[in-house]
Amino acid sequence: MSTPLYIRQETQEDRSYVFKLIEAAFKNIEHTDHKEQFLVERLRKSQAFIPELSLVAELEKKIVGYILLSKIKIRNEAAEFDSLAVAPVAVLPEYQNRGIGGLLLTKSHERARALEFKSAVLLGHADYYPRFGYKEAASFDIKLPFDVPSENCMAIELVEQGLSGVTGTVQYPQEFFG
Repeated sequence: MSTPLYIRQETQEDRSYVFKLIEAAFKNIEHTDHKEQFLVERLRKSQAFIPELSLVAELEKKIVGYILLSKIKIRNEAAEFDSLAVAPVAVLPEYQNRGIGGLLLTKSHERARALEFKSAVLLGHADYYPRFGYKEAASFDIKLPFDVPSENCMAIELVEQGLSGVTGTVQYPQEFFG
């Protein structure tokens, strides 16, 4: 990319465009219900929403990518731990495979660390997210509350030992389930 990519916090004015961007990004993807744009709308109205972690990627004054990290808990019988869910990461189809999703991930991780979050969890492509430090969540003894292939359930320590002593099942906010 010769033109600089600018990553910034989403504004109220961006929201209708972000809705269409997410819809377009997931339109031809299998293993999705194609409703990620509605998830984002629900999360924005929830206690899980963190405005500083709702980011857009802008190229030549056009929004070409979006990422949202929202609050979740990881619970076991004895304790609960704060973490983040990465959902969604979306890039307009004509701008995919240019590193924009990776830049959004990297910037969102930096911001999450600045907000003192220690970890993040996602459900995604097993061959993509490990490039950014994600590992199978099972390797941390963390599981998701639904049945999906283990290699697609991933977690990352945003700080050293960020998941040390953290085990259990991810508890997503109700907004994740419609």
